[in-house]
Amino acid sequence: MKINLLKITGLSAAIVLLNSPAFSMNAKLGVTGRRFNESKLLQHARVQKIVSGTVLDENNQPIPGVGIKNVTSGKGVVTDVTGKFSIEANVGDVIRISYIGYITQNITIANQTTLNVKLAVSADTKLDDVVVVGYGTLREKEITSAIAKVDSTKFRQSGSRNPLDLLVGKVAGLQISRNSSNPNSGVGIQLRGVTSVSGTASPLIIIDGIPGGNLDLLQQDDIESFSVLKDGSGAAIYGTRANAGVIIVTTKKGKKGPARFDYNAYVRTETLVKRPDFMNATEWRARIASGEYKVVDKGGDFDYFQDLINKNNISNNHNLAVSGGSDNSNYRVSANYRELQGFAKENGRKEYGIRASLTQKGFQDKLQAQFNVSTNFNNANLLGGGGWENVLTKNPTESYFNSDGSYLFTRTITNELARLEQERYGVQQQTTSVDGKLDFEVLKDLKLSAFFAAQRNNRIWSEYRDKASQNSVENGDAPNGGYAAKTTELNQNINFEPTIEYTKTFGKHKLSGIGGYSFRRETNEGFNANNRGYVNDLFEDNNLGSVPVKVTTIGIGSFKNENTLIAVFARLNYSLSDKYFAQAIFRREGSSKFGANNKWANFPAISGGWNITQEEFMKNVSWVNNLKLRVGYGETGNSGMGNDAALVTLSGGGIYLFPTGEYLQTYGPNKNPNPDLRWETKQETNIGIDFTILNNKLTGSIDVYKRKTKDLIDTYTSPQPPFVTSSITTNVGSISAKGIEISLSYAAIKNKNFSWSVDFAGSTTENILDTYSNSEYRRDMRTFGSIGGFGALGDAFRTYEGRKVGEFWGKRFANFSPDGKWRFYNRNNEVVSNAEINTSVFRDQTDFAVLGNAVPKYYLSLTNNFTYKGFDLRVFLRSKLDFDVLNTMAISYGNKNGASTNLLNSAFTKYAELKDTYMYTDYYLESGSFLKLDEVTLGYTFKLKTKYVRTLRLNLTGQNLVTITGYTGNDPDYIQDTGLGQEINGRSLGIDTRSPYPATRQFLFGVNFGF
Repeated sequence: MKINLLKITGLSAAIVLLNSPAFSMNAKLGVTGRRFNESKLLQHARVQKIVSGTVLDENNQPIPGVGIKNVTSGKGVVTDVTGKFSIEANVGDVIRISYIGYITQNITIANQTTLNVKLAVSADTKLDDVVVVGYGTLREKEITSAIAKVDSTKFRQSGSRNPLDLLVGKVAGLQISRNSSNPNSGVGIQLRGVTSVSGTASPLIIIDGIPGGNLDLLQQDDIESFSVLKDGSGAAIYGTRANAGVIIVTTKKGKKGPARFDYNAYVRTETLVKRPDFMNATEWRARIASGEYKVVDKGGDFDYFQDLINKNNISNNHNLAVSGGSDNSNYRVSANYRELQGFAKENGRKEYGIRASLTQKGFQDKLQAQFNVSTNFNNANLLGGGGWENVLTKNPTESYFNSDGSYLFTRTITNELARLEQERYGVQQQTTSVDGKLDFEVLKDLKLSAFFAAQRNNRIWSEYRDKASQNSVENGDAPNGGYAAKTTELNQNINFEPTIEYTKTFGKHKLSGIGGYSFRRETNEGFNANNRGYVNDLFEDNNLGSVPVKVTTIGIGSFKNENTLIAVFARLNYSLSDKYFAQAIFRREGSSKFGANNKWANFPAISGGWNITQEEFMKNVSWVNNLKLRVGYGETGNSGMGNDAALVTLSGGGIYLFPTGEYLQTYGPNKNPNPDLRWETKQETNIGIDFTILNNKLTGSIDVYKRKTKDLIDTYTSPQPPFVTSSITTNVGSISAKGIEISLSYAAIKNKNFSWSVDFAGSTTENILDTYSNSEYRRDMRTFGSIGGFGALGDAFRTYEGRKVGEFWGKRFANFSPDGKWRFYNRNNEVVSNAEINTSVFRDQTDFAVLGNAVPKYYLSLTNNFTYKGFDLRVFLRSKLDFDVLNTMAISYGNKNGASTNLLNSAFTKYAELKDTYMYTDYYLESGSFLKLDEVTLGYTFKLKTKYVRTLRLNLTGQNLVTITGYTGNDPDYIQDTGLGQEINGRSLGIDTRSPYPATRQFLFGVNFGF
């Protein structure tokens, strides 16, 4: 109904919109002849202004679809894809901003025309957050096992060499060690300590449902989240591959809405943190002049350490993704290019790849199909990155060149400059993965699914050494002839997993379950060939047969193996009133790796949770927002041995004259078969508590666990007879661990313009080798950690039954004799000479003793996050405490009484009293404890007023900036601190090698652009 207000008494001058809701019949203005309240009518009659703004989440990312309602007028709008909105409002109107999963805000309009809002995630929503678990998802409140979720907001900033670098310091109990700044190096991963003496030490990686997924296919910008299954009660559903834990990687998928483009890029450079303090030419001559060191001065002044450094190292990464979708389908496609230049010359890699995902619904949303495909190509230059020891220990007065400018070769040391110019060594890799999943809703609560995946990973190593290279010139078989080698490896696997899933809610009860079948087959094959004696360098490694027959020294080999895994599994979850929770898991699995008598294994698990805050006695405890107790027990296995571990293997014997008159090659067994070989089994109990207190400001988890792995797989000496050979792979021994993990998040300050939050993760673990022998097979100890260098120094570690993992065993230094000779303590604490030390392997006889432990007792990390308007700042600290490091560089080059090489300056100061031979002793053992300022990131997010640009963020990042430590060698963070003898990147537990890749600081500039 239209009302002509110009005819109403007292309002002859008022001009209003005739169709305004304020003057409709429903507005109840009382147009019945009664006199109007002129002041109220004039207030409604004013022309409304437009208030515009943007809604962001806690990470300054726009939120589309947020409800914006003028509570006073009743009008409402929603934010667009860039998080922007415009709404009519008067001064005094109340605007309500609401979105599922976020805390609703009510804002009273003053004189502003711009309203920018940041929404915080509600505590209740966090409990309803979905967490990826084995074969499905659960709400966070339903979790009863030890699971840590890390989403992209918590990742380390750009520049990760390996996707798992993103998790460093983010998950209590998870240790990730890089050990090198080399862009081609891998990482060491260990969760809750050592679980095996010879098998797989790293957690099972699952990428979008594919067990054993290839990390080479992943880029940081394509990862949505990680879920880390820490204990057996959660990991048991993966059976024989889950002893060391499980890390589930979920990649980003498309979402409903128009096409969104995201471009992320960074450039990075690296600088040297520290170089070993060897003598330069001036110091070399001074030691000669003082008579302290009897070596030769060859007149020059050279620093070849600097010549190995790539001073113009600039790495860059580019990732472009497009995503979008509708009610029935969504998609995401990303392309990536990355070039990593090492700090060393001839050391780097180039990668490019593409990843695509598609989800389609049909049949009234009863059928859903998901499809993912990804492929990655990378070329790595492996030639550089070594040789640091050679250039440091070379006479600094001697040139690498002859007087005519040619390279100088000596048989005592490799000419590293010549090697970088005259040799090539690299690897090309192509990895492709395809997977698909069909979900069909048979009934409202019943769903059938089928998952299929196939992966193919092909690598080709190529090597060539010029005929003029030092390796060729000094070779006795074919002097002055080039050397070429080529190796190819192909890994292929297929996975098929059909499942049935049931979910039912009745009253206060919720029941859900999943059961399925799993099939996986993996095939590995390879070929290698090499030849020497090439008379020219034209073909390099591309024509291995082009050597004259008279000088050819060809070598050739190949292999092929495969394994199959079959399993059935089930998980059942129950909850009552969102107060009591229970979970049961069972998996029965068979593997071709096991012996004929033990092909199958059973892995049960059970866990429960109690949401204490739902109890009546907690209703008045206002400072506790959430409190849940978890208890779980589970069994997992380890089948990480070789495919032929249970089988007899053959090797070539001699060539003999047979009765036929022919000379034939013979073959015979070199290892006994073991039909009783079975899986290692880990039994684990976990008790945890999750809490949110202080008005949702402090959130945390505390877990206490105890685990034991029995039937350890290792190689033992077998009695003859009845066995044919002296070696057999069998199950003997057990290893245990116990520890505590703490994770905390504290929202210290949060207001309109400023926020400050703190995240803390800490853990401690104790590993013990309980038993290592039985009545049939006996080993007194496990030794590992070859020291190398000058002298026969043996192994640094002995692990006896009942002792902690990571113990250094050796000679206890007492003092030096007046003439500078070593003196040690024997088992009776008497000071004796080195010749009097008993080095027996038997504990009741040896004078060797525990010198220290290479495994850190405490792992700590602290992240401070600050935001101020458009700025964000992240400060990340890490620490490892209470562990020891063996300084092997000091052993070899802190002793001036040995080889006539360049030495550390400390040989004439700190170690000057030594006048004896090289020795492994606690004299060279140092504390490795450190506190590191590991990352500082400063970013700024621009508020752009355009409908085409969603977000623009720039950031500067510094990594590995400051390390506070008393250790005198290399960066102690780069020293291996995981495993029980397994080497990673050429490093063994607790040993600081003599030729490490230098530790570097990284500086990055990044851009995140969404449109």
